[in-house]
Amino acid sequence: MKYTKLGKSDLTVSRICMGCMGFGNAATGQHSWTVDEAQTREIIKHGLDLGINFYDTAIAYQNGTSEQYVGRALRDFAKRDDFMIATKFTPRTQDEIDAGISGQKHIEDYLDQSLRNLGMDYVDLYIYHMWDYHTPMEEIMEGLHNAVKAGKARYIGISNCFAWQLAKANFYAREHGLTEFVSIQGHYNLIAREEEREMAPFCKDQNIAMTPYSALAGGRLSKRAGETSKRLQEDTYAKFKYDATAEVDGRIIDRVAELADKRGVSMTEISLAWLLTKVTAPVVGATKFSHVDGAAKAVEMELTRDEIDYLEELYVPHALVGVMAQNGKQKAGNVV
Repeated sequence: MKYTKLGKSDLTVSRICMGCMGFGNAATGQHSWTVDEAQTREIIKHGLDLGINFYDTAIAYQNGTSEQYVGRALRDFAKRDDFMIATKFTPRTQDEIDAGISGQKHIEDYLDQSLRNLGMDYVDLYIYHMWDYHTPMEEIMEGLHNAVKAGKARYIGISNCFAWQLAKANFYAREHGLTEFVSIQGHYNLIAREEEREMAPFCKDQNIAMTPYSALAGGRLSKRAGETSKRLQEDTYAKFKYDATAEVDGRIIDRVAELADKRGVSMTEISLAWLLTKVTAPVVGATKFSHVDGAAKAVEMELTRDEIDYLEELYVPHALVGVMAQNGKQKAGNVV
């Protein structure tokens, strides 16, 4: 495994971040394809054995059971200083807004619950899961700064935002002596490259780490035509993100398979090796040992310039999907 600094922070993280959305009680929450606690423990232990020290979860994943499973496994298998844990909080609910709960109080309450779920005193990275169009940005930045001052979070990150929002928030924080975001977790992979327009150059200029989710497009970049999985069959959110562009994306996926055959490696290794040329540490979900193995092997692979060009050549512009599409509508003034 290789390691790097997370942006301007002093956190030394593995080049692969294990995404923990696939861990949690499948009977509760958004996803039906998650794995139980016993499997979660085995996968996390395997990741630690391979040198992965960076783990990403969220309070929203399976109603907090992802945090609970991940926290217990990490506490049992590693010393606290030997891993980096990130978790995320969602925007204020309508009930909170109606009750007059401020952005600062919302962050305090959610972080305290996450720490209880994890069984930890602090998180290494606390991530703003998506931009809250109904809460003043100033309240969010002050609430996150309070979390860092209280020792409950070492650093802060953001997910699912536009480059102008990240710039606005960080420049506000800089002007007022508050904590700045050190990382961005956006939607970025070989068949979803819209982050290259503004976010990637801004992050390079500001030394902000990119830790993208959906690194394998919900498994699409790791499977040949006709291959399937429980997640591919049941992940309706991923279908919403990728089905509309399946035909054009399929041509790129075919090239991934072609290069994998030439190299004698998995498609996972090719897809992630490409992404690792662009970002700090992709968030890679794992529900099997083979998922962890492929991600770890990708860190050691170096693609040639010709191979990179070959993989990128067929990409065409994509409309924003998922949370970012919703954010775009809200930015334009339509509440969704």
